[in-house]
Amino acid sequence: MGGYHSVVIGTWVNMATVLVGGSLGWALGARVPSRVREGATIGVGLATVVLGLRLALGTGNILVLMLSVILGGALGAALRVGERIERGTQRVERLFRGRPLGEGFLAASLLFCVGPMALLGAIQDGLYGDWSLLAAKSILDGISSLTLAAALGPGVLLSLVVILAYQGGLTVAASLLSSHLAGFSPQAPAAVELSAAGGAVVLALGITLLRLREFKVADLLPALALAPLLAWVASVL
Repeated sequence: MGGYHSVVIGTWVNMATVLVGGSLGWALGARVPSRVREGATIGVGLATVVLGLRLALGTGNILVLMLSVILGGALGAALRVGERIERGTQRVERLFRGRPLGEGFLAASLLFCVGPMALLGAIQDGLYGDWSLLAAKSILDGISSLTLAAALGPGVLLSLVVILAYQGGLTVAASLLSSHLAGFSPQAPAAVELSAAGGAVVLALGITLLRLREFKVADLLPALALAPLLAWVASVL
């Protein structure tokens, strides 16, 4: 392990690229004609659908994926996760003179934090002080944040809080639990099904961005917690 002092370096780098890319995109977005921003939104939506499909099709147990998404969606609706997040973003919107933030925040948070690179990269950083995977992810996220912010506005920058909490939290946890995670593998059923469930959520986001159908995507977030749990139950049974 690289030592506790080196923990979350990869996450800080990732946040820096998102901050720079998102700020540039936000600044450029105000100067770009609405038809161009609409075209960018469609492009982001299509790319999001492709990413979601690729991740979801990586499932090793379709029953686990189905149950995690169905039960997660029902739990999220019962707990009104989407409504709670929407109310929170509305409070922040007042600081930005009422400019809509929710769509950009949710899109960026899911795209930057769902997927194997965020999970594996954060754990590698915590276990070995190796943030090379997060460095590669940072470049991709920086470019994506520019496009997202130009199309969806400053809400993309709010994803920095989620990156720090999720990715940084995973890194710190991996550092503290290094003796128990030495054999961690991205091919472990829990990791595979977490990524697949994340893909299903991202797919729903892409469909929403394309305006094909409106989903309360945030209501599906409990599926990310249920997927590894159900994968473990399936492996025991």
